[in-house]
Amino acid sequence: MEKVDLNTEIIQQIEVTIENENKLYLFSKRALDIVASLIGLIVLSPLIVIIGILIRIESKGPIIFSQKRIGLKGRKFEMYKFRSMVPNAEELKKKLLEQNEMSGPMFKMKEDPRITKTGKFIRKTSIDELPQLINVLKGEMSLVGPRPSLPKEVEKFESWMLKRLEVKPGLTCYWQVSGRNNIDFEQWMQLDLDYVNDRNFLLDIKLIVRTFFVLFGDENAH
Repeated sequence: MEKVDLNTEIIQQIEVTIENENKLYLFSKRALDIVASLIGLIVLSPLIVIIGILIRIESKGPIIFSQKRIGLKGRKFEMYKFRSMVPNAEELKKKLLEQNEMSGPMFKMKEDPRITKTGKFIRKTSIDELPQLINVLKGEMSLVGPRPSLPKEVEKFESWMLKRLEVKPGLTCYWQVSGRNNIDFEQWMQLDLDYVNDRNFLLDIKLIVRTFFVLFGDENAH
């Protein structure tokens, strides 16, 4: 996997931090990731098939959307999601940049015209994230950790924000259970750093449990 261009000194600091981290915690976290992602993929396989069929019926294009994201220590990887937008969404985004409702380098829009009918449902319930269980199984992501950012977003991060690259990106974190899109960009980054500083196995379990309530519909998700 490629690395995004980051300051060498910053990368070295991140690597030292990771090496000194509690090995028992890392082992337990990885074991949980493997077991939970395997069970999730098996149990949810009927739902995954149904969603795939609905996406294909509504619009032509791939069922799974993959995109380069930045992971642990600045490594690039392909992150998977169910496609929730029209196939030419990236081209249309250029025309919508002025309507961005998120501060900072990230793009968020509540009434995004690129989102399909099926897309609205799977984003509201976070079902669109289910294919990332494959990323978790591969070791590119964890169940709990900061959401993986786009390379062009990381390039615009302030230096203090890069601390979030000390841990694997995840499916859920403080941001997902604390207001999501109603939180501005800097608050989001601070929440991620709070997780990096607070992380432990019990906290991971608590965040996973709290995230289950989000799966049934989060008014802040779009």
